[in-house]
Amino acid sequence: MNRNRQIAIIIPDTLQQLGLQCLLSEYFPLYRPCCFSSLEQFSHAADTFDFYITDADSYLVSLEFFLLRRNRTFVIVREGVAPAPAPLLLPARATMETLIETLQPLLTAENTTLLPAEGSKELSSREIDVLQEIVRGSTNREIAEHLSISLNTVLSHRKNITAKLGIKTVSGLTFYAIMNGIISGEEIDS
Repeated sequence: MNRNRQIAIIIPDTLQQLGLQCLLSEYFPLYRPCCFSSLEQFSHAADTFDFYITDADSYLVSLEFFLLRRNRTFVIVREGVAPAPAPLLLPARATMETLIETLQPLLTAENTTLLPAEGSKELSSREIDVLQEIVRGSTNREIAEHLSISLNTVLSHRKNITAKLGIKTVSGLTFYAIMNGIISGEEIDS
């Protein structure tokens, strides 16, 4: 394949666009970064890109588009979300080295359409049920009542979810659940 691979940077912030464009051009020369302020700005050529980089707000606004491409979408997130277990999350305040280390395994892979699977980090169906309840804002006691399980079982599931995903905050779990199609934005209590 002789064509340069392309990365769409869809972020309204011009400084973030330029910073990412510079980083990608310097450290990943096989990719051609293209900057857009919104999804609408590039929608005519949306499926010609190999990867997408966007911020959390743009991701949530265009959730339907990005969910279909979630294995090829990097999302810049603020504090409170652990990026390690989900390689497609980029911490907003990360060092340049951290950003490069996060991007490199995926951008330099031979076959960029097949990304690493969660493997042993997959949640069981009951853990997914508990995660959905957590994201909806239910307390541990409410989760136990809704799922007809004991409080100790809820705590065990929460511990397993945290261990598997490496995400300790409710906001991080919420973002993970939305990004992986476990729950939709409408189902979350404000």
